Amino acid sequence: MERIEKLRNLMKEDSVESLLITNLNNIFYLTGFWGTSATVLVTENEQYFITDARYTLIARETVKNFKIIESRQPLVEVDSILKSENISSLQFEGEVSFAFYQNLKNTLSVDLKASSNLVEKLRIIKDNSEIKLIEKACSISDQAFIDVLDFIKVGISELDVANFLDFRMRELGASGISFETIVASGNRSSMPHGVASDKLLELGDTITLDFGCYYNHYVSDMTRTVFLGQPEDKMVEIYNTVLESNNTLINQTRAGLLYKDYDGIARDVIEQTGYGDYFTHGIGHGIGIDIHEDPFFGKTSEEKLQAGMVITDEPGIYVDDLGGVRIEDDLVVLDDGCKIITKAPKELIII
Repeated sequence: MERIEKLRNLMKEDSVESLLITNLNNIFYLTGFWGTSATVLVTENEQYFITDARYTLIARETVKNFKIIESRQPLVEVDSILKSENISSLQFEGEVSFAFYQNLKNTLSVDLKASSNLVEKLRIIKDNSEIKLIEKACSISDQAFIDVLDFIKVGISELDVANFLDFRMRELGASGISFETIVASGNRSSMPHGVASDKLLELGDTITLDFGCYYNHYVSDMTRTVFLGQPEDKMVEIYNTVLESNNTLINQTRAGLLYKDYDGIARDVIEQTGYGDYFTHGIGHGIGIDIHEDPFFGKTSEEKLQAGMVITDEPGIYVDDLGGVRIEDDLVVLDDGCKIITKAPKELIII
């Protein structure tokens, strides 16, 4: 109920008379319901949960403090509610399809406006229960990384490594992977998002592992880079630069830090060593129910970090025909610093 009241306060601030929510992750955040059919309508004084007969019993057990309506025509129900409450305007989530928008126009007799991500604004700050779930997801991926070090050897494929990580995280309690596992070795490690291939691991390869899992609908997201045999001196230099960038940012992260500085602190370390042109992506993003969610860190953004945000710190250097290194941690922003919730080792590892 607390989340609904916070949402209603945001609605009042933005003069939103009623809000339609169809994003299933946002609905889960507000109600605790997880399924494929759900619509939520929030008005000034009431909140409604609409689903079909497949989920009615689950909704009655899960969804508290909502009026539950069973229907296969949710927009017809919404129209009826809006008329009964004399509501003249409705905000809907801006990410909906054009076909859904046309359906809204054809079904509802109110003024329509795309919303400014009101639920997502609430989701930026995690409460203690959410942080504990993300920490558990991180502990699972941490252990999977430690275990995969004993699995990696010359002659197996990147896909073999990815499959090991995916299944190991499930064995450790994950409900699934939070994105397609990245395993990029040798020259392929210079691709920031090199999806695992059938390439065989070779002696001397740099191996970047970017993976994560879901635990009770919350994600982890981590990257580690390891070496199969002694790396070239250049790769050691690159690794140490990325590690310094990662740790420098951790040491300066706290509530009140500007978004542009969160990106700039890590980027400055890499630029000072001459590799600035090889850091080709943003420093990180928020995580939670989604693997990529607010905040995102623009190089010119004047917004500030807030306590309770859970964000990634993922500097990288990628050099064509040589290889790449990325090191990624998940951080909880605190008033006086940050808490690192990915515990897997980051020192240079040679297998």
